[in-house]
Formats: sequence, C-alpha cells, structure tokens
Amino acid sequence: MNIVRRTRNGAWDPMGELERIRQEIDEMFDPSARRLFTEGLFERDFSPALDVVEHQDSFSVDVDLPGVDKKDLDISVANNVLTIKGEKRESTESKGKVYRKETWSGSFQRTISLPRGVDAGKIDARMRDGVLTVTLPKMEEAKPRQIAVSVK
Repeated sequence: MNIVRRTRNGAWDPMGELERIRQEIDEMFDPSARRLFTEGLFERDFSPALDVVEHQDSFSVDVDLPGVDKKDLDISVANNVLTIKGEKRESTESKGKVYRKETWSGSFQRTISLPRGVDAGKIDARMRDGVLTVTLPKMEEAKPRQIAVSVK
C-alpha cells in the first residue's frame, strides 16, 4: 500500500508538498487568507455565538447577530432540532482602503438538538439590538411540579 501522495504524472513532489503545508499553516493563523464560507456545511469559518439557558417553564436561545436583518433569517424546528439559518449582507457603503477587516458577511447556519419536552408549536423568536432570542416553552408534563408531602 502506498501512503505517498502522487501527482498527475505519478512523481512525488516534496517541495510542492512543503509549500502546501506552509499555505495551510498560513491560513490557520491568518483569517483573511481563508476561503470564507466555501467549505462544506460543518466546515464553515463563522458560526454566530449563542447561549442556551433553561428557565423554570422554558428554554431560551440567544444568538448574537449584529448587522443581520430579520428578513434574512430562517428559523425552523424539525425532528427535535432547532435550525437557525441566515445571511449578513456586505454593506454597500463605499469605503476607503481597508487596513483591517474583522467584521464578517455571508451565510451561516446553527443547529441545536432540543431537549425533550419542548412544545414546538409555541416557539417564539424575537430580534432586538442585534440579538435573536428564541423562546422554547416546555410542555406541561416536562415542567417540574411541586408535590406536597404530608406526614401522618
């Protein structure tokens, strides 16, 4: 079994292989050199930050989406999985020479497995100040109940 990478003409090119490794290392430490959003679904360079918090009667998911318009969001629930898809469009303002760019643009997707007992029919989503809040109410049988203990 051969474990040496071959080229089209069948010869191994060690210098070409070193160059490929150098480029991968450069891309790892230089985000501007990366090919943003061109990889597969789970190999994206950007995923928005989110928090999932359990409350007494619901769960809430807060997603940081500054600059994303609510019309560019798609929120769905299927098979107990919450999917949040969207796109942040590049601003059309003319800018001067860019020396540093840390803001992002493009499409994104986050999927979250929901805990058992979420009432999918009553999910609510609101956008305020660049934060998307998805409220996932618990079903009645999933809510904790206080049971009184009587001593006899």
